[in-house]
Amino acid sequence: MDSIKNIPYGISDFKQIINKNYYFVDKTKYISLVEKSRPNLLFIRPRRFGKSLFLGVLSAYYDIMEKAHFDNLFGNSWIGNHPTEDRNSYQILRFDFSEVGGAASLEQLEANFNTYCGSIIDGFAEKYAEFYRSTFEERIKSEPTARGKLSILKDAARTREYPLYLIVDEYDNFTNIVLSEQGHDMFHKITHATGFYRDIFKIFKGMFYRIFLTGVSPVTLDDLTSGFNIDWNISTDPRFNAMMGFSEIDVREMFQYYKDAGALTGDVDVMIEEMRPWYDNYCFAKKALNEPRIFNCDMVLYYLSNRIDTGETPEQMLSKNARTDFGKLKMLVRIDKNLTLSGQRMSVIEEIAAREEITVDLQTSFPAEKITNIENYRSLLYYYGLLTISGVYRGQLKMRIPNNSVREQYFSFMLEYYQQQYAVDLSIISKLYGDMAYDGKWQPFFEFVGQAYMDNSAVRDAIEGERNVQGFLKAYLSLANYYLLMPELEMNYGFSDFVLLPNKTHYPDVAHSYLIEMKYAKAGATEAEMEVQRVAGRAQLLQYREDKIAQRLAEGTELHLLLLHFQTWKSTTCEEVFSSVRSLEKLRDVSAIPETNKI
Repeated sequence: MDSIKNIPYGISDFKQIINKNYYFVDKTKYISLVEKSRPNLLFIRPRRFGKSLFLGVLSAYYDIMEKAHFDNLFGNSWIGNHPTEDRNSYQILRFDFSEVGGAASLEQLEANFNTYCGSIIDGFAEKYAEFYRSTFEERIKSEPTARGKLSILKDAARTREYPLYLIVDEYDNFTNIVLSEQGHDMFHKITHATGFYRDIFKIFKGMFYRIFLTGVSPVTLDDLTSGFNIDWNISTDPRFNAMMGFSEIDVREMFQYYKDAGALTGDVDVMIEEMRPWYDNYCFAKKALNEPRIFNCDMVLYYLSNRIDTGETPEQMLSKNARTDFGKLKMLVRIDKNLTLSGQRMSVIEEIAAREEITVDLQTSFPAEKITNIENYRSLLYYYGLLTISGVYRGQLKMRIPNNSVREQYFSFMLEYYQQQYAVDLSIISKLYGDMAYDGKWQPFFEFVGQAYMDNSAVRDAIEGERNVQGFLKAYLSLANYYLLMPELEMNYGFSDFVLLPNKTHYPDVAHSYLIEMKYAKAGATEAEMEVQRVAGRAQLLQYREDKIAQRLAEGTELHLLLLHFQTWKSTTCEEVFSSVRSLEKLRDVSAIPETNKI
């Protein structure tokens, strides 16, 4: 192979990818679907799913100025072999509102926004000057306001019947920053009545033949409804489920390319299986639940870059860039100063961290002032990529944490939250966790964490029982990297509460792995009732241990079966379960207990 393609990690410029020999995952078949859909489209996806690159593809495909370069840019793509009638027939005005700077005052916000938009429109006038009168570019550049520039452009293009295509990347980034940093009042001033942000979208409405907007939530557009009410949201349309992100086929073809080129060593199947629990499992449409899940493309490229550069798996499966999303959880919990509502949102976070899955009545549109509504808040977690669609239950969508990358962020957030309430010496935790991993000394760790939970009254009194204990345990079990923490893992016709699988990639000498079952009894439970729970827990552990997948994953280590039992906030049992005749007898006994007697 003459020249191995570069890896486009962090590259979102389509023309740069093609002209500088970067690997390109071809999503151009979706261009014809977009074109056949409504003329004014909104598409929402989390960060790092390739939105900016796709907009670059649209820009190059439809730009009349790129007509001479069509074969070079698209000759090897699907759309190059199936071009549509509208190719290279528009003048493109493209904004990226993530480039607009924030400010403390309304006046400065408007000035920053006007400066950015004005520079983009000036660039448009310079690029397409040959299509207009000789004074066109000068008139545009001499006009001081973005609104004035747009008015000039609108009249000139309409007079000459030139079709304009508006493409806006991160349409809500600027306003989301305003909302999180300066609150609802400032947000309302710029998006309602005569607010400058609303005004610019009002001009957009009657100006463009086609519009394509992307962002991470529908919040801002809902507030702009009276000024801009022509968008058609295709975010949950199953036809576009895989338009951004990578399918497994995309990943496999890319990795095989680099393997065949001699740049990548190792088994591609093994690498995909290693990535899957960290980067895969996204679904964005209810009617796409039976289709293959989507990989986070940025994370796949991060992994591939590390593999090629070092020949090894990344030491940290979650990139530093992805860790910036940690701040989203803070913003989403503390989006206003209402402590009661913040507590309700914190309760949702705890429920998700503990149970992995919740039901959501997905809201496709809601104003910023109603983010505090819990259903809207749950929907927002989905839009930010912190939940993904996993099924349907009684008319509502079931959503769960998509993968370990997101799970780690939840656990990190929960750990920080617990530490703020009651600081536990993390160096002690780390030492005890190491003893647990290498020496099998598990009891000191769980006794220490159990005592910490008992002492952490600010946390245990704030949120109800069982899921509170689960969240607390998961947060501290996620502290070290010796294990992959797998909650609610399906095993032998049941679901284990916690599975600690040794991270052999980075800690090959870890000698012990754990299946953990946690039981919780309410304050009024009798000792006999609690014993029923404990017997059931022991039985479940013995059942899970027979799971072939569990045996394979724990291979090379000693597998421990641990039963943890709490009554309200007190730890009552911390024991290892062994297979024995007595245990098997109890297994048969508990199976005969009427369901109504189990707690």
